[in-house]
Amino acid sequence: MKKLALHWQILLGMAFGVLFGFFAIQFSGGAQFVVDWIKPFGTIFINSLKLIAVPLIVASLIMGIAGLQDISKLSKMGGRTIGIYVMTTVIAVSIGLALVNIVKPGKFITEQTRVELTENYADDAAKRKVAADAQSNNGPLQALVDLVPQNIVGAASSNGNMLQVIFFIIFFGIGLILIPGDKAKPVIDFFDGVNEVVLKMIDLIMLAAPYGVFALLASLVVESPSADIFVALGMYSVTVVGGLAMMVFLFYPLLIKYFIKGDLGEFFRGIAPAQLLAFSTSSSAATLPVTMERTIEHLGVDEDVASFVLPVGATINMDGTSLYQGVAAVFIAQAFGMDLDLMQQLTIVVTATLASIGSAAVPGAGMVMLVIVLQSIGVPPEGLALIFAVDRPLDMCRTVVNVTGDATVSMLVAKSVGKLHEPKVKEWDDNYGEA
Repeated sequence: MKKLALHWQILLGMAFGVLFGFFAIQFSGGAQFVVDWIKPFGTIFINSLKLIAVPLIVASLIMGIAGLQDISKLSKMGGRTIGIYVMTTVIAVSIGLALVNIVKPGKFITEQTRVELTENYADDAAKRKVAADAQSNNGPLQALVDLVPQNIVGAASSNGNMLQVIFFIIFFGIGLILIPGDKAKPVIDFFDGVNEVVLKMIDLIMLAAPYGVFALLASLVVESPSADIFVALGMYSVTVVGGLAMMVFLFYPLLIKYFIKGDLGEFFRGIAPAQLLAFSTSSSAATLPVTMERTIEHLGVDEDVASFVLPVGATINMDGTSLYQGVAAVFIAQAFGMDLDLMQQLTIVVTATLASIGSAAVPGAGMVMLVIVLQSIGVPPEGLALIFAVDRPLDMCRTVVNVTGDATVSMLVAKSVGKLHEPKVKEWDDNYGEA
């Protein structure tokens, strides 16, 4: 009997996790049991994915650059990749701003709810503000300074330094292209072997995906705030989710349909496991190994293209994050009774785009960047406390958009350079064997 497809296994794990969480909170000590005995397995699952993120990026990106064979091809692909990523991010922020100005969710927050939320999450908001202040006090070229690591081993020790790692790998790959082929071949063969080993590790880790998402969703349910707070922030959540849904089910499909001439059903079937994993982990970096496997094997993107475009996208392409930042900034301003003019909202577009590029591909990183967006338009950053209650589930949703956007752009770039072909795997998840 053939195994259930991976996306069905993950969906079942998520459903059972939510049900188990609701069941646990009905009993005294049930929530604590989930936190102590169930949640750690979810943490282990996320850590195992993060564990191979840097080795995967190093090996796959070096192979991708080496496969281009000359600098002109690297420049051509790099320019198109970054240009498309910036375009999709600007559109995402614009969609978010349009929706939040139509719905006006901030007008639904009562003074009592505002005070309650601010008191409950004041400490968390203060921590994010301190982190943002540290960044905003830097000079205008600090981003360029931070791009170049002092020590590549130290940079590779944290997934938050992914941009520095990518800079080194691109630099290393350029050097690899420029040296004689006989000298480069042993290095390329070594990283080719490393890449194959890491991809096999991904297959092994994904066998535990249904159990990992079960643990993550069960712990999310028992740790969620009270229902009253969710009701107060319902309109804000609907606005964010509505914008994210437009990106996934309208904007990206339009790009695929009219620029790639691709089959939408095939696209969503191919990327579904990565989307579900992104929803469960709230981390583009943790999902990257699966995104790469699905894009190459199931969407027909050439490995050279995916190995370059996807690691870069996991670092700088945060369409879901930028959309959320636009909605959240206007929502907080509305909650404080502030009306933002056109120039302030254009400032949000620019700042949210740049901030999303600087966001680490890990859970909650967008919160720190949101403080910078708020400060750019004169909205009190303490207002961040208003949205902490629902940030975790919304973080899960916006990570789905980030991952879907990465896959879409990889297909666009592959199409533009003639490296989009028939998928290697037609059946869902048949590379995971049979039961």
